[in-house]
Amino acid sequence: MNRESPNEYTSDFVQSAVAEYQTPLTRYAARLVGDPDRARDVVQDTFLKLMSQSPDSLNGHLAEWLFTVCRHRALDVLRKEGRMKRFEEGQAERVTADEPRVSRRMENAEIQETVLKLIDRLPPNQQEVIRLKFQNGFSYKEISRITALSVSNVGVLIHHAVHRLRDEFAAQRL
Repeated sequence: MNRESPNEYTSDFVQSAVAEYQTPLTRYAARLVGDPDRARDVVQDTFLKLMSQSPDSLNGHLAEWLFTVCRHRALDVLRKEGRMKRFEEGQAERVTADEPRVSRRMENAEIQETVLKLIDRLPPNQQEVIRLKFQNGFSYKEISRITALSVSNVGVLIHHAVHRLRDEFAAQRL
């Protein structure tokens, strides 16, 4: 029986993770640090840290682990720099990694643009949980572990954000 060596197994695991998660992590980090170049550095640091992990230790929790490490690294960068810089409107959504995955696009570009503008007007903590939930597909429990908020707090933030987005979207359509 010809088995891969542990190093080959880890290398394949990391390459697969990079292929699947580089783009969403870069987008997420860009939102947090406000700069696409710094975001790419944060994501690179995240994957470097992944290289020291045993694939078996992340069994079933790879995405959650990656987003948590990415978030912590982005916050470290912001703390070190002592300042936060926001993206120009819509700029974070255009940030992509070297080999972007095919993403889902809304049929109507006008609706997408309106929703993104409305999300940008939410408080930062609501923006973060909304993006983790709807752009990255995490559950409340996963978002809780990524952000260190309680599951109920995540639920409240998402509930209030969705309610506000719905009201503001309806008001713009009148």
